[in-house]
Amino acid sequence: MCYSAQIQADYRRYVKMFGAQMDIREFARLFWERAEGSKAKISKAMEDAFVHPENDDERQIKAFIDRYNAEQATSLEQELFKQRTRLADAERTLQSKVRKAATESKRIATDKVDAALRRLEDLKRTDGQPRDSRIFPGHYAPVLVVENGEYVVKPMRYQCRIAGKPANYDARFPGTYNCRVDSLGGFWRPLFGYSHGIMIVNRFYENVSRARMEGRALAAGEKDENVVLEFEPDSGGEMLVACLWSRWTAKDQPDLLSFAAITDEPPAEVAAAGHDRCIVPIKPENVEAWLNPNPLNLDALYAILNDRDRIYYEHRLAA
Repeated sequence: MCYSAQIQADYRRYVKMFGAQMDIREFARLFWERAEGSKAKISKAMEDAFVHPENDDERQIKAFIDRYNAEQATSLEQELFKQRTRLADAERTLQSKVRKAATESKRIATDKVDAALRRLEDLKRTDGQPRDSRIFPGHYAPVLVVENGEYVVKPMRYQCRIAGKPANYDARFPGTYNCRVDSLGGFWRPLFGYSHGIMIVNRFYENVSRARMEGRALAAGEKDENVVLEFEPDSGGEMLVACLWSRWTAKDQPDLLSFAAITDEPPAEVAAAGHDRCIVPIKPENVEAWLNPNPLNLDALYAILNDRDRIYYEHRLAA
């Protein structure tokens, strides 16, 4: 399962690489809905693509982003005042007598003050950092699709809700940010052969067992530990990850564009590191055929997935 990935979050990279068009309407709708109160999770790197708008549509998107960030800053400053007051109260109490409740209140307030300061710093900083483009399930990312015969970049949520499913589908099937190759003809049949996409990925992250990573059995009475590994192509290049996507609609509900990355059995070095799945990077020469699928010729689509880029992945403990 690709539980997290560092992506190419700037839609302009897709435009330059594929001659794609940006779906300005969908980008504007996403940022407007968030400014109006939706819970959409959008990476800072996706926002930064609009720091220097080049036309009226991009200026409108930047206005939505600025409005949202200003409201977030106000909320964080209010939280900061509240927690600093709580911290001061706890410290005054502890000056006279050590109390368990006051000690715990001090700890919680200190943690919340630190968290609020970090989030405020992120809102204000202008220098990009690698973590700005890291996504998790539920986060939005640019995805390349074909629409009316043309390459188009759309913002989509990384957890796919298949059209026609109820809204509680996300909670019932929380793992639908990935789709296994061996389930494409079953669970994912409504999309496989119909709605294909590409996401540009630089590296991905996985939860693994420390014992499996170290290639050893647990000692008697030893508890295993979860660690997060970062996998990166040894070439340092970008991967064109095969995806399926859907547009979900329902009465009195905003449309939802969402996608899932396709996964398969891992190459030997990923398996040796302790993980049993891996995303499927397709070859550049197969992009056009992948994005223009024929549902009557699924064998050709499986062949594209099998004829994947054979990448060697280096790994390290994630920071």
